[in-house]
Amino acid sequence: MGKRRKKIKQTPIWLTVLTLLAGVAYYLAIETTILDPILQKAGVLSKLKPEATSSKPSEKSKSAESSLSSENTSVIKGLEIPLVLEKRPSQVIAHIAYTVDYNPKWNIPNWVAYCLTAEETRGEEERANHFKPDPLVKGDPVVTKDYSNSGYDRGHMAPAADFKWSEEAMRESFYMTNMCPQNHNLNAGDWKELEELVRKLAEQYGCIYVCCGPVVNPKPKTIGTERKIVVPAAFFKTLLRQKDDGKWTGIGFLFSNKAGNRPLAEYATTIDELQTTTDIDFFPLLDDKTEAQVESIYYLQDWNL
Repeated sequence: MGKRRKKIKQTPIWLTVLTLLAGVAYYLAIETTILDPILQKAGVLSKLKPEATSSKPSEKSKSAESSLSSENTSVIKGLEIPLVLEKRPSQVIAHIAYTVDYNPKWNIPNWVAYCLTAEETRGEEERANHFKPDPLVKGDPVVTKDYSNSGYDRGHMAPAADFKWSEEAMRESFYMTNMCPQNHNLNAGDWKELEELVRKLAEQYGCIYVCCGPVVNPKPKTIGTERKIVVPAAFFKTLLRQKDDGKWTGIGFLFSNKAGNRPLAEYATTIDELQTTTDIDFFPLLDDKTEAQVESIYYLQDWNL
């Protein structure tokens, strides 16, 4: 007669389920840590979780908060943040009013993005007009003298006039990470005209999502002696808003970095065209169907043009 086999005690089902739930909870607790570098590299994390890229509080200053109303409750956080499709140097920095993807090789941004609400257009903060290095830049930051005697303006990507709602936001709009070498006639002319239009649109429609930045040639011109600052060949700006019927509408603009004076409608283009030109995927948080519709066509009447 053989030996009796030892009966193997089976784990109760409830204990198995409990163990699995504990594992899921542990994964959820650490998944952000695992994904943060991936998301930040993609250019998304900075706006959704600004504390991960900035040593400063992500919330708007108390003085700013007191001036903002419930109009901002409809803002979809992070909707303006794009994805860079090609590999390029990148440091995503979230300031309280805008997010910048700074390119330390070019010493200018890959892109700058923010949303502008109607309430924010009514601020009364005076223009700071003090250009400063961005304190959050890793490495050797650009300083204002790098533009000295270059023949180019320190052209704002996110305009100072959009940030009159907060002293801190106004000050941060003058960080050099928000600047590009820009033809003076363009900076003070058609580019400024579009900036003014965006404020009017935000006032009229409640919220405009904005992404803008430079278009750089393969062998670009540079300025500066200590730090080589790339001179863009052109500049892009993409706009997105939600209409009264809940549908979305978008438009793109492309400006050569040179003097000229043309109606803004002549600079208009589809967002798809800008994606091809810049290798940047704009408004990726939209569902695929909506994104395809918004980016393949534009309607000048939707933008008061």
